Amino acid sequence: MRKISIYTVLLAIVALSATSCKKDYFNLTSNPNQVTTPTLPGLLSTATHKSGINSYNVGSIVAVYVQYTANPGAAASSDIYQIVDYSGTWDALYYAMADIHDMKDLAIAKGSSEYRGVANVLWAYNLNLAADLWGSIPYKESFNPTILTPKYDTQEEIYAAGLTLLDSAIIELTKTDATLKLQASSDLIHGGDRAKWLKTANALKARMLIKVSKTASYKPADVLTTLAGAYTANADDAGMASFQLRNNWAGVAVSNAANTLGGWLSEQLIDHLNGVTYGILDPRIAKITDKTVNGTYIGTVNGAGNRPPGANTTKDECYITVNSPWTSPTAPLLLVTYAELKFIEAEAAFGTDPTRAYNAYLAGIRANMDKLQVAAADRDAYLASPIVAVGAANLTKTLIFKEKYVATYLNPEAWNDVRRNNYQYKDFTLPQNAVLTTFIRRLEYPSLERSENGPNVPPSVPLSDRLWWDK
Repeated sequence: MRKISIYTVLLAIVALSATSCKKDYFNLTSNPNQVTTPTLPGLLSTATHKSGINSYNVGSIVAVYVQYTANPGAAASSDIYQIVDYSGTWDALYYAMADIHDMKDLAIAKGSSEYRGVANVLWAYNLNLAADLWGSIPYKESFNPTILTPKYDTQEEIYAAGLTLLDSAIIELTKTDATLKLQASSDLIHGGDRAKWLKTANALKARMLIKVSKTASYKPADVLTTLAGAYTANADDAGMASFQLRNNWAGVAVSNAANTLGGWLSEQLIDHLNGVTYGILDPRIAKITDKTVNGTYIGTVNGAGNRPPGANTTKDECYITVNSPWTSPTAPLLLVTYAELKFIEAEAAFGTDPTRAYNAYLAGIRANMDKLQVAAADRDAYLASPIVAVGAANLTKTLIFKEKYVATYLNPEAWNDVRRNNYQYKDFTLPQNAVLTTFIRRLEYPSLERSENGPNVPPSVPLSDRLWWDK
């Protein structure tokens, strides 16, 4: 057990940031051993880097729950819905938010609307990552230097706080007269482009607004209004591609190639793409994974482990590959994409404007295929298939979610969609050996958080217990 809590560490960072250094800032151009006072560009560098890494950290947790990936061993804990301790991810999210907190405070002190706006965008992003895993989390008291064991805010309060941060970001990023402009070389997501950050603020807000589709507060018109200020092309996508070695998913692929486990793709995802489930071969499969040694596309069954006799060394099942534009060594870790937004538009317009919904659905598929570098002829053939090109009158939400499932491959947001869709994908079944009688809906709070902030941590609930927006 650690002798001091993460909040003690974070509060010390906040208190000292004006006069001392943070040794863990990710700065590609500076000496990591040199003690310096944090600057806005330095804070921007570390905040954008850590936010990108957190997209991977959370994405790697949820990938098995949405059955993008599967463990190679039978009855692996995450596959079968046993409690897994994700203290490392909890800490990573709060360390990122501590850096962002410092950046926001310094931006306010310096009068920079651009840095303040980006800080609010990144804070909302990391806050939502944490809340979507655990529900209630500390927020209001987390960075108060007089409080070492912060109370938890409710799930609804966290959601409202995220929207407030994004609304403030939109106001700040609309301004064009910032006293200090974003430094392009320090911005590892948008290269200092204020206009793109403004679009990302709207993109993340639209994502939040669609997430509450099961609740009485859901307003499709507000989603569509927000989308008007968001992305218009793949070039707008928010992705972080600055690595000390390689893209984290590529690291998983390299380890898999060396027979050190990990990175196996689920039968659910592979059959979704290879024609087994839907009767059409999706050309994106060749851009997501490699064929097996037998020249086929076969996935690993969640909870069952690798098929015999391979025992994860024969390579007769598919896995994450460095040959994919999504998971190559230099591919960006994507936070939110234009393709995802088109499916959000399709869902929001579905009840009132079938033609708009249908066009957005097709545009989402096209954008994702272009992002994956699918050949134009293969892309167009898929879009023209009667299985896909059903016409506006025959479009269903099932089809929208089906295609969005592919477009959000390895993205943390996929679990929100799967839960909103009640796991209602064709042939989507419980993992073999599952310890729950229904699908997983949340995580258990980390053990270190319980040991250090125990009185404030909510009581344990079944992992099948739904978050407030999922009921």
